[in-house]
Amino acid sequence: MNITDVEVREIEMHAIEIRESIITMLLEAGSGHTAGPLGMADVFATLYFKILNHNPTNPFWKNRDRVILSNGHICPVLYATMAHAGYFNIAELLTLRKFGSRLQGHPHREFLSMLETSSGPLGSGLSQAVGMALADRLDRKTKAGSQGIGAHQHKYFYCFMGDGELDEGQNWEAFMLLAKQKLHNVICIIDRNRIQIDGDTEDVMPLDPLSHKLDKFNLSVVEIDGHDIRQIVQAFLIAKKNIKPTVIIANTIPGKGFVRAENDYRWHGKPPTQKDADEAFDNMRTMYGRLSNN
Repeated sequence: MNITDVEVREIEMHAIEIRESIITMLLEAGSGHTAGPLGMADVFATLYFKILNHNPTNPFWKNRDRVILSNGHICPVLYATMAHAGYFNIAELLTLRKFGSRLQGHPHREFLSMLETSSGPLGSGLSQAVGMALADRLDRKTKAGSQGIGAHQHKYFYCFMGDGELDEGQNWEAFMLLAKQKLHNVICIIDRNRIQIDGDTEDVMPLDPLSHKLDKFNLSVVEIDGHDIRQIVQAFLIAKKNIKPTVIIANTIPGKGFVRAENDYRWHGKPPTQKDADEAFDNMRTMYGRLSNN
């Protein structure tokens, strides 16, 4: 699968639009997380507009790929991307965190049934993804046996994780099972933005050398610039060809697009004020201008 210059530009535009929606949502809600969602906009835009096998007009299509968001607090980027991809009206984004809204502050399937999982407590998403992939493997084997044909084509399970949540030991148990079961259709994407609510990840609980650690778990590791669309696409393509489960370490800038918030851990769980939003929108207009002039 190749990606053209035009496609790269389109995805970059989608990412900026998603960032604008994130700021708008958080401003209207008056609460929520800013840094992580803005930082992951390029990866989500690339996945939903280039890689993912899905159908927004039929979100329960049985052969769809699954997206599991372990770090549920960055759900504004998931909601905004889904809306821009056509799952629901963009206007609904303004209901984020409102009483009775489908768009809860952490993803909740009882409110928005097209989600694959509910999340909030950190560290459990990969275990869910592994369980779902194992169930899918058993289901395919059962169907193949009953119909007397080869195994059905598998789907992919994309599990998004934060680097801060790797402090949770359950993740490492899940990595072990993932490798043991050779679930090559599970693709983990770690948002390596190096911040968490209390500060820098390397001060709170050092993770480096993260790539080396994951490699020793017998996982295939791909490390990329999480804002380079071509690198993101290539990482997903490598992961889909690998015979071992793949972990993509996406090095990102938390708060990307809102310059004053970039790389500042204090924006982990802080929403913008109107003044902040105006500044962020001005920053993003500059991003638009750079794309238009290239």
